[in-house]
Amino acid sequence: MDRGLRDLKREATAQALAEAAFELARERGLSRFVTADVVDRAGYSRRTFANYFSCKEEAVASVAFGGVDDATAVLTALPADLPLLDALLAVMRDQFTADTLVKMRELMAMARQYPTLEPYVLGVQQRMRQAAQELLGSVAGDRYPAIYVPLLFGAVYGAVMAALEGTLDVHLDGARDANPASMDYSSFLDITFEYLRHGL
Repeated sequence: MDRGLRDLKREATAQALAEAAFELARERGLSRFVTADVVDRAGYSRRTFANYFSCKEEAVASVAFGGVDDATAVLTALPADLPLLDALLAVMRDQFTADTLVKMRELMAMARQYPTLEPYVLGVQQRMRQAAQELLGSVAGDRYPAIYVPLLFGAVYGAVMAALEGTLDVHLDGARDANPASMDYSSFLDITFEYLRHGL
């Protein structure tokens, strides 16, 4: 599906505002900046900010959503007959990089520290799950039974969340609190998808 220039510009503006808000939260803490700081850093007006976000918390949480549209481009560029499991692994390697996951992990830690952020983080996670599952469904078409896509997506999403929440000790390059003795992200993906191919 081709997206118009206007849609791409809107997405870029939203992402720039979200990135600015996230970086400010990372540097100062959520309580030590205001919307005016976000728009100053991103180079937009307050009116533009209000067209995209209701508050700074929503902007901070939205930093995680940027990878979903990029995943669409990766999936649509893959061969149509590629097994869905291999297509999903390609997206995980290409779009859900360690840098992206570091941001998501930090965002979840911020939500635990600042209760006003938590509902926005949960809302973004829900939007990401829904968008990603719909995307996988459209790529799968009628090649698989109806139950396959939700089960596959649920398994991969659950594994990623276990890594982000710390249930699994996965080392993400660039993480501030990374344990060098833990499993690296590439090995985590290899093991996860090996289990998915051959059964748990």
